[in-house]
Amino acid sequence: MTMFGDFQTWPFLMGYLLGSIPFGLVLVLALGKGDIRAQGSGNIGATNAVRAAGKKIGALVFLLDALKGAVAVLIARQYMGEQAELFAAAGALIGHLYPVWLRFKGGKGVATLFGILFALDWRIGAIALGIWVAAFLITKMSSAGGLLAAASAPVSALALGEDMLFNLLLGITLLIWWKHRANITRILKGEEPRFGAKKDAALAQEPSDRPS
Repeated sequence: MTMFGDFQTWPFLMGYLLGSIPFGLVLVLALGKGDIRAQGSGNIGATNAVRAAGKKIGALVFLLDALKGAVAVLIARQYMGEQAELFAAAGALIGHLYPVWLRFKGGKGVATLFGILFALDWRIGAIALGIWVAAFLITKMSSAGGLLAAASAPVSALALGEDMLFNLLLGITLLIWWKHRANITRILKGEEPRFGAKKDAALAQEPSDRPS
């Protein structure tokens, strides 16, 4: 096996396969609630799972999406050699955002990001989670919390002296912000739905990310 295979290809592919498991889609279907992609925003992540199947299922989807990111990093660290965890982390995030099974139309990556961060360096994960909670409590917008949490990750890496993680986390942050570009536009316009708003009004404002 070549060095390229050891440190890049296999960790990335393993991470991608784990990250591409669409827990939101599977759980909502298993409960007989229909295809999550045909409800709300059409996104397969935890926020839309709340709309499709309730808060408990949304929380479970969040946890599972986070765990797949963490597991990918931990497996690579334990069995695939030095720095393999970085490639596994990238693969897990990309797998969640662009799963081959769903024609590359996946989630927005925040839950998987948390799993990756806590597995790479719990301090960076704790800072990001704290920022997410604070931003959500202030704005009542999950998207705003996710955007700020993602942005905090590369900054925290530098502040904590984890320079090796900076490029990875910066790339992950840019991908998450790209997937949230419609949310960013609505936030700037004051049109982003807030948790606690009337359900019909929130859904009326929610954009469709549904596959065509």
